[in-house]
Amino acid sequence: GIISQLKELIGAICDKAEQYKTAIMPGYTHMQRAQPVTFGHHVLAYAMMFLRDIGRLKDCSARANVSVIGCCALAGTTYNTDRAYEADALGFDSVCMNSIDGVSDRDFLIELLSALSVIMMHLSRFSEELILWSGSEFSFVKLSDAYTTGSSIMPQKKNPDMAELCRGKTGRVYGDLFALLTVMKGLPLAYNKDMQEDKESVFDAADTVCACLQVFTGMIKTLTADTDAMSSAAKKGFINATDLADYFTGKGLPFRDAYKLCGKIVSYCIKQNKVLEDMSVDEYKSFYPYADKDVYAAVDLKNCVYRRISAGGTSPDSVSVQIEYLKNEIK
Repeated sequence: GIISQLKELIGAICDKAEQYKTAIMPGYTHMQRAQPVTFGHHVLAYAMMFLRDIGRLKDCSARANVSVIGCCALAGTTYNTDRAYEADALGFDSVCMNSIDGVSDRDFLIELLSALSVIMMHLSRFSEELILWSGSEFSFVKLSDAYTTGSSIMPQKKNPDMAELCRGKTGRVYGDLFALLTVMKGLPLAYNKDMQEDKESVFDAADTVCACLQVFTGMIKTLTADTDAMSSAAKKGFINATDLADYFTGKGLPFRDAYKLCGKIVSYCIKQNKVLEDMSVDEYKSFYPYADKDVYAAVDLKNCVYRRISAGGTSPDSVSVQIEYLKNEIK
């Protein structure tokens, strides 16, 4: 089922995170380099999303597992039946408490389609990053040939077709959700033949999600990360500037003032065609007299990553904790 497929995908992501938990790359906000993170930390963010998707599907199941036997057309039955006994014998958790409601709504299917849409949204976002990262402008990852194709006329191309199809099929599942919402939006109580349209939307969405999860899991298992390209990208864009501000704050400067000071230092470096690691101690002292040689440890990219040991942080130790948590959750 879809839950077991999600668990397999989470496991594949955890394995990849373990493999690359020390691989430093830029973390982004607004698609601009922001702070250094590890590749393992980054991909685990998606594993956490997929774990919540499992929770949503379980919630859907709880609300759907309600027996409507005995509701009949809408008014209930005149026969002396034990609806609770029947429900228990058939594996339902409970019986619906209003017979008109039992035959009139498809909200449990709409909720399922909503959960499936969220899964596809997460797959689509991950696909988008894999598409970007596998391109020559980033070159952060290499996708297996099994999940890419060549161009019809350009022999040098290696197109991320499977990721693109997962991204594209997200709109299809969204369409299934809105189709059923639209069917239901104007129906008076109780049953109407319009509800027959629920089957096509639900089956199509479920089949699409299953196919995408199967392909995506294989793609994750077989991709490789180019740690050199990631490391090279991390050395650009002053992504250690926040750590420099923290360094000045540790020297007694309020963070607001440290923030402004670092902005001036970054502007200086841009004009001088330098990075923070290239500045001399005297240059740092010209901005803040209490700066010393320990500033280099503060702006070292590896130290920037390894110091972030808070729960959920990007340090390898924190990433290991996250991996262990996820593996326990999917047992």
